[in-house]
Amino acid sequence: MSTHPLSLTAPPALPARGLRIIPLGGLGEIGRNMTVFEHKGKLLVIDCGLLFPKDIQPGINVILPDFSILRDRLDDIEAIVLTHGHEDHIGAVPYLLKERGDIPVIASKLTLAFVGAKFQEHRLHPPVVEVKEGERRSVGPFDLEFLAVNHSIPDGLAIGIRTEAGLVVHTGDFKMDQFPLDNRLTDLPGFARLGDEGIDLLLIDSTNAVVPGFTTPEADIGPAIDTVFRTAPRRIIVSSFASHVHRIQQVIDAAVRHNRKVAFVGRSMVRNMGMAAELGYLHVPKGLLVDVKALERMKDDKVVLICTGSQGEPMAALARMANREHTIRIGEGDTVLLASSVIPGNENSIYRVINGLTRWGANVVHKANAKVHVSGHASAGELVYCYNVMRPTNVIPVHGEWRHLTVNADLAVRTGISKDRVLVVEDGIVVDLVDGRATVVGRVPADYVLVDGMTVGGDAAEAMEDRRLLAEDGAITVLGILNTETGRLAEPVEFISRGFNHDADWAANAAQVIDEAMVAATRNNALDGAAVERIFSESVTRWMQRKYRRNPVITAVVVDA
Repeated sequence: MSTHPLSLTAPPALPARGLRIIPLGGLGEIGRNMTVFEHKGKLLVIDCGLLFPKDIQPGINVILPDFSILRDRLDDIEAIVLTHGHEDHIGAVPYLLKERGDIPVIASKLTLAFVGAKFQEHRLHPPVVEVKEGERRSVGPFDLEFLAVNHSIPDGLAIGIRTEAGLVVHTGDFKMDQFPLDNRLTDLPGFARLGDEGIDLLLIDSTNAVVPGFTTPEADIGPAIDTVFRTAPRRIIVSSFASHVHRIQQVIDAAVRHNRKVAFVGRSMVRNMGMAAELGYLHVPKGLLVDVKALERMKDDKVVLICTGSQGEPMAALARMANREHTIRIGEGDTVLLASSVIPGNENSIYRVINGLTRWGANVVHKANAKVHVSGHASAGELVYCYNVMRPTNVIPVHGEWRHLTVNADLAVRTGISKDRVLVVEDGIVVDLVDGRATVVGRVPADYVLVDGMTVGGDAAEAMEDRRLLAEDGAITVLGILNTETGRLAEPVEFISRGFNHDADWAANAAQVIDEAMVAATRNNALDGAAVERIFSESVTRWMQRKYRRNPVITAVVVDA
């Protein structure tokens, strides 16, 4: 397998008939999926998703791909093509459109509906093009073919990209469920047809590559959901992704069988399920849905609430229920069903929510104690099947952490693809397809871009370090009054501490440390305010590290007498 050196520099000019592939997200991480293709001076963007922050990124809303390499070439972008409607594939589209608002967006009907809601929220009006499986469409020098793939959301598409450099296939996220709820199979005959044509490069989903065998069909979790409905003595609260239409359909079907009413909780859940129902992807019997407020007048054993928050997101409905910050009060006998996977990095947040719900008496049913979730991604057996059907010349595993990418690469090699034709790369690594061979040629910036409130990028990364220090060690403000004539302190210093656990004598001892530092500094010359503030910060920081093994954020304020 071909892996990249760490000392890569900017790539050279692209050969005239070559195709350049630039992953800006989704390689080395779960989320933020985005790949840019360049051919004949034009660019094609496949997916533009976001990444949700981890516990070590307090205050961050979402994380975006780095658009910096596109800013000087925005006019060269022919289109943004979306494989499906999950947030990690569409969530960053509005932010790219704010750089240039008339980039055409190409996607299937449901995907356009989901991303269209974001356009309304951001007051954007890009041209949109609806496509479906079986169609072909030319976009600049790119000839696109769309193939149906099965995933945990309807209307997923794989994309064949034909250029003078050859045929590239991007699978998007997919699995090979042979009994899909919507009867929409992954187009294996289409994959085989493209394989017969000759696939020069395959970009293939790696998320489930570490799991042997074949992914369990979505329909197989029906009995587990039915058991929850049959045995729950009071209310049932189901938490799932707001875009998991198939899973919500199974919950709705179970509610009908067990004579329970359903209410959606959470803005994104209400919006997405409303659109899915309106477009015919979600089938809701008349009279089944009720307003949340109406549930207060109903018997607890006739109620189902479907909400967001299955990943432990602190502002989502489920986390607020666990913290007793929501109008819905979890109580003894309630059953909470977490009907989603655990995205790597979210484990602590999820278990924190589970513990909170359990504390209030709820029975929490989740993947670890019941078969209430199946993956939306192809397992190793399905990936091997695809390699054997498509027989690509070159392979880049995509969509996964390093452990997923390397395992997927090994599967490709085991099917007979030459090791030097399987490229394990990460975000920012540039690959050129020239004369039928894919080669790593350089690196471009692909940093995390943090959305902090209404601020995108900027100094958010630096702010993260201060926030982590504040969370772990607290903050201390040192106040001093300086006699400008003598360069000495006019009065003893004062301290204001927040979040720092200390003993009764710490302030007096800290003041003595500052006095000693000031005496040493003023032996030869008078000090100005800036120098005194520096002495305050440095002396207290060193003393705190030595005395308390803590590193609080020190803010020194010195005013003239």
